[in-house]
Amino acid sequence: MNAIAAFVNFPSDKLQLISPSAGRSIIEIWTAPPKFNNQTGQIELQGGIPGGINVSSGLIPTLTFRVKSVGSAVLRFLDDSRVLLHDGVGTDALENTTSGVYQLILPPPAGPIVASETHPDQSVWYPNPNVVLRWGAIEGDAEGYSYVFNEESVDIPDGISEGARSSVTYKNASDGIHYFHIKALREGSWGGATHFAVKIDTNPPAEFPIEIIPSARTTRQRPVIQFETTDVFSGIDHYELKLVPLEAASVVSAAPGDQPLFIEVGSPHIPSALDFGSYDIIVRAYDKAQNYRESVERLHITNAVFQFVGGRGLEIKDVFVISWIWIWGILGFLVLLLGYIGWRARRWHHRIDQKRATKEIPDSVKQQLEELKRYRAKYGIKALLIFLFLGVNLFVFAFQANAQQIELAPPLVTTISRNISNEEIFYVGGKTESPYTHVVIYLQNLQSGETISQTVESDKRGDWFYRHDTFVTSGKYLLWGQSKIGDQLSPPSPQVQFAVHPTAIQFGASRLSYEIIYLVIIGFLLFVLCGFIWYIAFHVVHGRKKHKRFMKEVREAEESIRRGFAVLRRDIQAELAFVRKANFSKALSEEEKVKEEQLLKDLAWAEQYIGKEVWDVEETEHSE
Repeated sequence: MNAIAAFVNFPSDKLQLISPSAGRSIIEIWTAPPKFNNQTGQIELQGGIPGGINVSSGLIPTLTFRVKSVGSAVLRFLDDSRVLLHDGVGTDALENTTSGVYQLILPPPAGPIVASETHPDQSVWYPNPNVVLRWGAIEGDAEGYSYVFNEESVDIPDGISEGARSSVTYKNASDGIHYFHIKALREGSWGGATHFAVKIDTNPPAEFPIEIIPSARTTRQRPVIQFETTDVFSGIDHYELKLVPLEAASVVSAAPGDQPLFIEVGSPHIPSALDFGSYDIIVRAYDKAQNYRESVERLHITNAVFQFVGGRGLEIKDVFVISWIWIWGILGFLVLLLGYIGWRARRWHHRIDQKRATKEIPDSVKQQLEELKRYRAKYGIKALLIFLFLGVNLFVFAFQANAQQIELAPPLVTTISRNISNEEIFYVGGKTESPYTHVVIYLQNLQSGETISQTVESDKRGDWFYRHDTFVTSGKYLLWGQSKIGDQLSPPSPQVQFAVHPTAIQFGASRLSYEIIYLVIIGFLLFVLCGFIWYIAFHVVHGRKKHKRFMKEVREAEESIRRGFAVLRRDIQAELAFVRKANFSKALSEEEKVKEEQLLKDLAWAEQYIGKEVWDVEETEHSE
């Protein structure tokens, strides 16, 4: 071989690399300086041997660790590790690696035997910051003891006696791993030291979001639920998940007293097929001291293309949301626009009827007809008339509403329903100090004074959960609870005030949700829009029919006017020919010259109205 790349992983919560040494090594050239990270537990070693080396075994580096915590530690080579042959092409010859598994324990007691009633197991994390330690001499009675409580795994107490008592209590110890070191004084001499580990973690894991794939509002009945968090001291132990249905149908179908359970899951988690409706997803992240952090996310499973998003607007296929301001603005604008177009269509239709009834002629045709009459007074002629216009457009959409949030307090409340409204199911959960304890929950309506109570029982871990079997009416509420063991009740817990916001109107035993109300309003607006469209279409269709008939009459009138001007041109040409014929026999008088000039002007005027398309009266006469 002539090169190696070794990547080693070690548990950073149990070991700390304090002395990496590459002094004695078969590696002659380090292509990169040896690197290590005590935060991530990574070691990187890369180097080469010019000319290669052929050995059955060789020392790469010497690594010295400090033990931070008792327990099991595994050191292993990562998959990126390589051993390259000295064959000119750098063939990787690393076929297998062996991990090292170490049991990290404190030295055996050389002094008094130590025990703890609060933290009995040295390898287990506890959430209790108050530490009680007791000890006793191995042989005979001790004259005194010297001890110290610190974060050093192996330490020797000083030679000053703390007295002959056999127990000590440390209150509000900080989170982390602590060690108790003690030695006994007997017959004027100090004996060996005993070391005892205490692991404390009082803080829950870090806050974390719940990610729902493809989205929190989806048509997929088996969405993917992802979550992940970290814990500073003891580390994450496991996750638990609960799905709480918020629909009334789910409550009716469930057996009385049947409550959804927390189940241990991993991330990502895919639940069994869920019914359409709303759910609260509650995920608890437990650390190794059994502290937990809870996160809640609302899930909506639907099969509709358009979805109501309470307070936000209308969501289209999980893609985008149209706000209510735009929805109401567009609908209002369409109503006004179609109303205006309908008024204009009706007015236009009415004017066409009036024109047809009164035989009203367009101004342009009137002007032509007046000109024709004036010339016809001179040469003899006749005429008739016409005109019209119109347009239209359209668009549409829908809605839903939601609610608010409440907060509850002890006995010990850890789980509460979020965004509660009077069309969603109320639930609450928490813990009791003792397992299998009855919890009496009181809920008082501040408007009516009505108070309801329900009793649930905590499980073997002290967890309790209550889910109401009906909707809670809107209003302000007080909630408190009492623990009950036998016939004895604990003092009431502090009262918590919260509000249930209305998203439905109650009529006696009947409920009318705002979703239905908004749908009715939108349906009414759509009906009005459709009415306007029909009204506009009616006037447009009938107006166009009448307009076609009117235009036909106008075209006939214009044709008659053109033919009249054609006849007028023939008459003018005939008279002009007569004048010119007379010109050959005698000289024209001034009066006859003026008449000839006027005839030429009138001829040009008549030809202006005829156009090239109008058939020539003279040609028709010649063909006859």
